[in-house]
Amino acid sequence: MPEDPRPRPTIDERLEALTQAMETLAGMQRLNEKRFEQVTHNFEAVLDSIKRLENIAVAHEQRLDDFEDRP
Repeated sequence: MPEDPRPRPTIDERLEALTQAMETLAGMQRLNEKRFEQVTHNFEAVLDSIKRLENIAVAHEQRLDDFEDRP
């Protein structure tokens, strides 16, 4: 097999490239964590709204039942 004519990176160059890649990944992870926190917050707000709507529906249903039970 013919030898690759391109010079091979030194160990220091390889370590530097690995360090840069890890820093990029760490930054992406921090961004994803912030996004996940926002999604979690939004989900909790939606869940709270659904629970409130459930309470309203139950109250309205009770009022209708009470109205129908009147003589």
